[in-house]
Order: sequence, then structure tokens, then C-alpha cells
Amino acid sequence: MSKIKLPSDRLWPRASALFKPNLKKADIALVGVPAHKSSISPTSAHLTPKAIREALAKYSSYAGSKDIDLRGVNFTDLGDITNPDGAEGKKRVNKKLAGVLDNYQTLVALGGDNSITFSVASALFPDLSRVGVVTLDAHHDLRDGMSNGSPVWRLIQAGLPGKNIVQIGISDFANSREYTQRALEQGIYIISRDQLRRQSMKDAMKEAFSVLNRRVDEIFVDLDVDVCDRSVVPACPASVPGGISADELRQAAFYAGANSKVRAVDITEIDVKKDSPDQRTIRLAALLVLEFAAGVASR
Repeated sequence: MSKIKLPSDRLWPRASALFKPNLKKADIALVGVPAHKSSISPTSAHLTPKAIREALAKYSSYAGSKDIDLRGVNFTDLGDITNPDGAEGKKRVNKKLAGVLDNYQTLVALGGDNSITFSVASALFPDLSRVGVVTLDAHHDLRDGMSNGSPVWRLIQAGLPGKNIVQIGISDFANSREYTQRALEQGIYIISRDQLRRQSMKDAMKEAFSVLNRRVDEIFVDLDVDVCDRSVVPACPASVPGGISADELRQAAFYAGANSKVRAVDITEIDVKKDSPDQRTIRLAALLVLEFAAGVASR
């Protein structure tokens, strides 16, 4: 099936045109990390980075409510990391991302499944002792082993202090008592989905950064899209009914970008083959890229 050609209007610049390939310096660098082989449930998440890039063409570069035009931000696209799964894939991630934050103010990593939270964060920050991690996720991701359910536990094992982790959106019936106990034993700060029914996302992000600011120098944010309600993210196999709204996750992405300590975010757990005909999940992911960029522009 041929793609529908989008209309051209010089007064309506498309967000996809913002990204220039392989610039040496930029405010925001984009990289695809199409990991999928260690996923607990079968997934085609390796196809998602390409789909997100294509969806960027559906949006403009202007955030009118904030009067932010992203044409004032320097973007680059570093392409995809080939075969990022497993031990050999981790080496390729390390090679691609080692020292990348010396040249780029921030990084957006497009998953891929949630295993990339470990591979990307550990590649960017070889010393995790002064790094903070904020997860927007329905799950703790503290499982044993190597899977998309274990990235936070693997980061802890690699030296990330549990007290440097804040988890937002943890859902009932999506985690076991045992892994919840593990989170508490490690000192992880939890803002549950239930708490978000009484607290705005702006306040939740403010609380998360307040917890971390005294302890860390740099912050990594995991935007696991399955934190959203299943009706709005049909391409997220592990999402649950009653998750947060698409708008709340967009807000989280903006506030992540606005915090000067945040150096990188990932966008994970989308299986493009399972998306609805209107591509609502992929389109949300593209908006997360733009919301984060608007936050960076507001610094």
C-alpha cells in the first residue's frame, strides 16, 4: 500500500523536518534502540522507532499554549542502533552512546521494549552513584533475569542506589507483593496510580525531582507508555484499564524536558503492529518527543 503524500505548506512546518542527521552538536539528539528479543510477551517493538519518526510528520513545530516554536531548538537524528538485544547488543549500545552527552544537551531514545532503560542509562552513565531515575510506568521492573521486566533491577545491580529512583504510576494488580517489597527494601520512592487520582502530574513530577535534586547530578526518565490507560495505548501489551491519560503522560514529558538535570529520556513498550488503525499509540509517542523538546526549549 502506497503512503498518502502529506500536503506541503511553508507556513505550517512539520516537526519531522526539525531533525538533521548526525550533527556533531545539538540540543536534542534522537536515537532508535529497537530491542525486542527479551520481552516477556512477544512484540514487534523493534519496528517502533521508524513508526515514531514517521508520525512526527503529522505534527507542527509549534506549542501554542506555551508560545514555543521548536525551530529555535537544534535537533539531530543519530539513526538506529543495530541489533541492540543481548550481551553483544549491549556492547553496541555502549559504543554508540558512550560520551554522547558531551556533544548533545539531551538524548531521546526510541524503543524498543523496556529493556533499553538499562542498556541506554548504563551506557550514558558508567558511574550511576550520582544519577537519578524517574520511571513513568505501571510496573516496578524489578524482576530477576534479563527481560523488559528487569531494567530497574539491573540498574540497581550495576550501582544505581535505590533511593535515587522515583516510580510514578505504579498500578494495582500489575505487580506482585514480592516485587513491591523489593522496591521498598531498596528505598525506591513510589507515587502510585492511586495517588495520581488526587495529585496532578505537574505536582507528581515536582515531587519526584524534589526527592532527587539533593542526591543526584543528572537524571534519566523512562517514559514507559504502558503507564497509560489501555484504551488510549492499544499498542502497549502490558497496559491496564485505569492507567493515566495520554495528556498526563504528555505533561510528564514536558516537565522532564524542563528540568535542567534531565539529560535523557526513553520512550518504550510500544508494539506498532498492535496499534489501532488511527495509530493513537504511535502518535502519542511522537507527541512525547515534542513535549520533551518543548520542555528543553523552556529551560
